[in-house]
Amino acid sequence: MRRYVVTPGEGIGGLRIETAAPPQPARGQVLVAMKAASLNYRDLMILGGQYPGMDATPVVPLSDGTGEVIAIGEGVSRFAVGDRVAGIFLQSWAGGTITDADIGSALGGGIDGVLAEQCLFSEQGLVAIPDHLTYEQAATLPCAGVTAWNALFGARSLIAGQTVLTLGTGGVSMFAIQFALAAGARVIATSSSDAKLARVRDMGVADTINYSATPEWGAETRRLTGGRGVDTVVEVGGPGTLAKSIEATARDGIVQLIGVLSFAQIDPLPILTSGITVRGFMVGPREMFEAMNRAISQHKIVPVIDRVFPFEDAAAAYAHIQSAGHFGKVVIRIAD
Repeated sequence: MRRYVVTPGEGIGGLRIETAAPPQPARGQVLVAMKAASLNYRDLMILGGQYPGMDATPVVPLSDGTGEVIAIGEGVSRFAVGDRVAGIFLQSWAGGTITDADIGSALGGGIDGVLAEQCLFSEQGLVAIPDHLTYEQAATLPCAGVTAWNALFGARSLIAGQTVLTLGTGGVSMFAIQFALAAGARVIATSSSDAKLARVRDMGVADTINYSATPEWGAETRRLTGGRGVDTVVEVGGPGTLAKSIEATARDGIVQLIGVLSFAQIDPLPILTSGITVRGFMVGPREMFEAMNRAISQHKIVPVIDRVFPFEDAAAAYAHIQSAGHFGKVVIRIAD
């Protein structure tokens, strides 16, 4: 079988295909014929040697993938041959509080990922995917989908009638928009593209802000909410955005801090005086993935996909993510 391997720090040029013997499932393991995988910004950071905790050891890339179970090892009870499944981001985190060991089980980072024709998983590291989704659509869920779900329903559950601010139109933000709208929340979305903002308004977003045309978008968010601010910010921006996200947040609101990003200095006084929570977290456990899938199935939510690339053109998929022109998720089709 074929698989991709990357050496962190070598960039897109270091992405290469190699052949390997098909793996065989041991006790408690499941062999999956991979059908699709999706990319996250994290995957670019790994290629560039910028992701924390990564050394120059070659690794099979990507954390988000789906496929069909083709063999099971002795003692497997959660899955059977023919099941449609997705791997969870942190393979050992089924539920409860995350541990250091869980962080080391990240697909495409601490252990080999899913950009391969066949992958072995522990049966504990898989979930069934919603019936109404294709393999390509479901491949967008493990990182971006679960991260957005955790932001809205993890430590503090979003309530119908509350207001959510999303930044940009990448995978996490698009899922946050879809989940928030399904929960009955009002969404305010930002982007530097008027065309993209028109598309999110078509999805049901109440108000949009072009942050290039309106650089003081924190103040504009307050204006749109009658001076109150939003209940939740899904903060995926990067350097310089955190202060404005805090400005946009209502008293007792929460800023969900997502991704491995560097930030400019901020004034902590508004956090103190307004009782704002700034929460950092890392994706979510298997039980959260399964809860999210139940909601996706109930509401028949379909992930937003920008483009699908063939397996042989994985480098082009990385380059497309790098261009930052995508709307939603970028997917690689591994097999039909």
